[in-house]
Amino acid sequence: MAKDVAIIGVGQSAFVRGYEGSIRELAFEAFREAMADAGITVKDIDASVICSAPEYDKQRSPSGLIAEYLGLNPQPTFCLETICSSSSMGLRAGYSLIKSGLHDIVVVLGFQKMSEISSADSQERMGRGADIMWESPFGTMMPAYYAMHARAHFARYGTTEKDLALIRVKSAKYGALNEKAVYRKGLNLEQVLTSEYISTPLKKFDCCANADGASCLILARAEKAKEISQKPVWILGLGAASAPMTLTGREDLTGLSCAREAARQAYAMAGVGPKDIDVAEVHDCFTIAELMAYEDLGFAEPGKGAELIREGETYVEGRIPVNVDGGLLSKGHPIGATGGSQIRTIVLQLRGEAGPVQVKGAEIGLVHNIGGVGIYGAVTILGR
Repeated sequence: MAKDVAIIGVGQSAFVRGYEGSIRELAFEAFREAMADAGITVKDIDASVICSAPEYDKQRSPSGLIAEYLGLNPQPTFCLETICSSSSMGLRAGYSLIKSGLHDIVVVLGFQKMSEISSADSQERMGRGADIMWESPFGTMMPAYYAMHARAHFARYGTTEKDLALIRVKSAKYGALNEKAVYRKGLNLEQVLTSEYISTPLKKFDCCANADGASCLILARAEKAKEISQKPVWILGLGAASAPMTLTGREDLTGLSCAREAARQAYAMAGVGPKDIDVAEVHDCFTIAELMAYEDLGFAEPGKGAELIREGETYVEGRIPVNVDGGLLSKGHPIGATGGSQIRTIVLQLRGEAGPVQVKGAEIGLVHNIGGVGIYGAVTILGR
């Protein structure tokens, strides 16, 4: 497995429901932490990739504003968007800029201040993340889309609402330990199962919440990484894929084909398989999304994902720990920042700096980040 590009610095703001500052100040919080982590100055940075879903931003072309505020002029900067997977795709773009020889050190910064618009407006924009001719005019929203996936999984494999609730109980346990998570309260099975329905069979606690937040990753060419960092984390595998935006164009709803294809690419590039992964972060925007990810990533056979959570195999001490930082369900989901936050979690795990949720001896980690309802899929494999 090649070790050409490494992550040498990571940072994240606290994820909150209503950030009082501006988007530039929000971005700075993650940037400051990543720069301190890497031990470099702005003069060392060659370029920046700013990641967000612009329909939630009042600021047009935010990359210009943020680059100015962070002192990154006159280095090149641009904005990248694939909805919820924006900063994972930003990592892919930053990796490519370095591998091509254009730059040595690149900043990938994701942010979203979703409280700039109302919840109703936010839901309307999420609906427009689907086909605006054939689907969103009929009132489709994210919970309804994932509820259809849950129904399909229940019908084919016998999965139950209790299986999904077990995933939320795990998320809440670890979210309570994450000082940057929105929700830090534990939940028991009864609390999850008796919460109100949002879109059957999904209940309130099966759904993640909007949040404001920022994440930052600093990437470096191998020579620079070895020179600067004592603990570089290497990008071993990158996979990316797409699937029809219109759900009627898909073969089945029991999984996400873009995730399966992205995983296949990432495993091949890294030269590893699902059994080699020590710890994973998956895109659990809804509990059913985490369960489908178990199967799409090969941690379980199709239809067997529920067995992993029933047997506790995705807890820290289990066979394949998943989302032991609380996941999107507890951390919150500031769209443009989410992928960077997931990658930060795995970097800390591989450096042995994950505190009470450290997976002992973790050497290879995986990040699964989805844009929209499986329109874009990104899988990243990192190693020490």
